[in-house]
Amino acid sequence: MKIKTRAMGEYQTNCYIVSVNEMDFIIDPGIGATAWVIQNVKNPVAILNTHGHFDHVWSNAELQEKLKIPLYTPKEDVMLLKGSSWSPDLPPSKPDIEVEPNQEFDFNGLKVKFSHFPGHTPGCSTIEIEDAMFSGDFIFERSIGRTDFPYSSPQEMRESLEKFKKLTYDKTIYPGHGGTTTIKQEQQYSDYWIANL
Repeated sequence: MKIKTRAMGEYQTNCYIVSVNEMDFIIDPGIGATAWVIQNVKNPVAILNTHGHFDHVWSNAELQEKLKIPLYTPKEDVMLLKGSSWSPDLPPSKPDIEVEPNQEFDFNGLKVKFSHFPGHTPGCSTIEIEDAMFSGDFIFERSIGRTDFPYSSPQEMRESLEKFKKLTYDKTIYPGHGGTTTIKQEQQYSDYWIANL
């Protein structure tokens, strides 16, 4: 598996291209991601959203049109793709697949699993591909997603962190902003965040 990343837009939102078994998956194509993505994919098969905030989904529609591939978005965040109170000029996009909580997909034998960790947004999810977890704005290196936005929920974030804390395996975490970390590394801070939400 090869992973390319580029921080996009003024919020430096990480867009990922995950290449495995000669398939390219585009995760969270943010502001201005289209040209970079097109230059770096050979066999694109899907666009995957961790959640619906504008800085993660900005280039969804443009890439759907140019690459003719399906868009997968967590079901509870689909309403965020139609408009943004922070960014009224967000190009609207419509997912081909509305992902149910904790749904897993099979791409020619490769498992791609969405795990539901709401709190930052109602549909906020991680996406697991082999030994990588793409965490969007759920969890970062020594930090967590904000819960003071419209549709955010501190209570749901607490519950998500309790669930995250109980994961028994380790993977590299590729977050929506900043550098990589690991599940085990961030689990040790879970109680701190739960107590301070």
